[in-house]
Amino acid sequence: MFKSVLVANRGEIACRVFRTARAMGLRTIAVYSEADARAPHVQMADEAVLLGPAQASESYLDGAKVLAAAKATGAEAIHPGYGFLSENADFAEAVKAAGLVWIGPPPASIRAMGLKDAAKKLMIEAGVPVTPGYQGEDQSADTLRAEADRIGYPVLIKAVAGGGGKGMRRVDRAEDFADALASAQREGQSSFGDPRVLIETYITRPRHIEVQVFGDTHGTVVHLNERDCSLQRRHQKVIEEAPAPGMDAKTREAVTAAAVRAAQAVNYEGAGTIEFIADASDGLKADRIWFMEMNTRLQVEHPVTEAITGVDLVEWQLRVAAGEPIPLKQDEIGIHGWAMEARLYAEDPENGFLPSIGALEHFVLPPADMVTGDPEDLDDPAEGPLLRVDTGVEEGGEVSQFYDPMIAKLIVHAETREAAADHLAEVCREVEVWPVRTNAAFLARCLDHPRFVAGDVDTAFIAAEEDTLLAPWTLDDDGALAAAVALTHEARKRTLAEESAETPWATAPELVGFRLNRPATLAVPLRAGGEARVVELTPDGRDGYAGMLDGEPVPVQPWPGSGPHESWYRTSVTLTPDRAPVSYRYLPDDHAAVLFRDGRAWRVDGRPAAAAGAAEAGDGALRAPMPGKVVALPVKAGETVAKGQAVIVIEAMKMEQALTAPFDGVVESVSFRVGDQVGADATLAVVAAKD
Repeated sequence: MFKSVLVANRGEIACRVFRTARAMGLRTIAVYSEADARAPHVQMADEAVLLGPAQASESYLDGAKVLAAAKATGAEAIHPGYGFLSENADFAEAVKAAGLVWIGPPPASIRAMGLKDAAKKLMIEAGVPVTPGYQGEDQSADTLRAEADRIGYPVLIKAVAGGGGKGMRRVDRAEDFADALASAQREGQSSFGDPRVLIETYITRPRHIEVQVFGDTHGTVVHLNERDCSLQRRHQKVIEEAPAPGMDAKTREAVTAAAVRAAQAVNYEGAGTIEFIADASDGLKADRIWFMEMNTRLQVEHPVTEAITGVDLVEWQLRVAAGEPIPLKQDEIGIHGWAMEARLYAEDPENGFLPSIGALEHFVLPPADMVTGDPEDLDDPAEGPLLRVDTGVEEGGEVSQFYDPMIAKLIVHAETREAAADHLAEVCREVEVWPVRTNAAFLARCLDHPRFVAGDVDTAFIAAEEDTLLAPWTLDDDGALAAAVALTHEARKRTLAEESAETPWATAPELVGFRLNRPATLAVPLRAGGEARVVELTPDGRDGYAGMLDGEPVPVQPWPGSGPHESWYRTSVTLTPDRAPVSYRYLPDDHAAVLFRDGRAWRVDGRPAAAAGAAEAGDGALRAPMPGKVVALPVKAGETVAKGQAVIVIEAMKMEQALTAPFDGVVESVSFRVGDQVGADATLAVVAAKD
């Protein structure tokens, strides 16, 4: 066994590898960009080397710099994590040529499975069932259109070098094919340096099933059963679980055997994943599951497999890379309980899931009392659900525009699927992040949804249930009462601290009758999410209040919270005698309060609402929601556009975002060209309404 390992990656996967490596007594070496100088993976390693600027192309993707760091620190092995250089065959060869141990599959295996079209041809030869489609060399638009017409709509366009949903487009009508093809080719070129695509028939009720495989240098290949990754949004996985719901023994045997044949066909070594697509219109059937692609690396969702098998896949990677045989035989690998993983992203579900970047001023993941047992040991849930949290950020850190916005993985292992889903939903509801937005509440809604609980999922689940999963938040009665108490309580504390009879809210005329020495009624103005309300509170003389609701007094009580933040407070609202108190947590924020409940976070302002009629209609300006690059201009200045028509397309954090016309009109101006970098809130174009 080698004595030191460099992880050519960042964030939670670097931290994950370091945990196992250090437990095995290995010296750990991190690399980092200027943006990650204070990142947890840098602090966790025994040694760290700066690679370069924040841009991945000048740091994490620069193989020469990574090799130089390995040489300078005396690293004996390199683990690539996932993403970045993990599936770069040229880099793998360079590592080996430098006399270092490459913790991954042979470069030939990476190349064989790296291009989707070539991989499918290889799988056909190996007797692995593949999805019907076109994988030809002719990439002319006319040929691709003709093949799509032959296959029949809907079809799926996929970048041949793609992954993670990049360069993938569904096309339902022939007239939409040209635009979808251009977008897929553009994204394929941008993300992978390869614009080529393949076309597949689109399965109308698809399930995404994948099998974890592992090979060693002694010719052995085993599988570690399947995972279900069907809960997706725009082809990006949201929640994964193992085993797959509805998978019977016959189907499991067929799909895992096909996965092993696929790995054997490329003489595979190390950790890999064979991905299949299943037609779930009549449940999971052995003859209705087809090969899609192979990921020649460790997957983001590997913890759910670790949980149900009791295997540390990173330890296996390190041992196999050192020439050791796989520690277990196939018949020694079982399934114990059920595991689920939710990907916590810094993104705003109420704003089209746009990535949310910035400082993590408040970052609290589920508290310790939600963990039963050792969070690093998920193989025995008999005493209750077990929680594991994998993250690569911490409070005070920053979510950067330069990297993927995933900030944590929340993994639960329980005896049953129902218990796993229940506990993971509760875990998501306990997340507190501010001012960066997250998808925690959205994840909880997914896990609570009756269809998901019943195992009735496919890759279209989120789109089909969008109205429920993305229902907007409103300032309901208990939220308004909690916010009013939070604001008033903070005002009282500040006033007492300043030893003055002056309230800090003297500028708010709606807050009348506020006195510290008598229980006068207070009229508290609130603003949140475009809504304005006034809540009446009467101090009860015991640091609590009675709020008026439908003409009846409602008891509301603030009290100090627990945890690392002394400024936390919890506010309990009891709306009816037969209803349990509703609890909110809040942080003071000047003349506002940030409230946390059920994974949501929102800022409620206590100053007077703007005068009625102050809001103006949209001015037609299309502004960048975040920093990015202009990648397409579908229309030019002077052209007529319809409401909802794409005017300009930007790419940010590896995602394309089309900015559309807010109403029928004429493009008055376009301020940028394709290739230009744009800042957040920059006016990109202006649409003028028709006279």
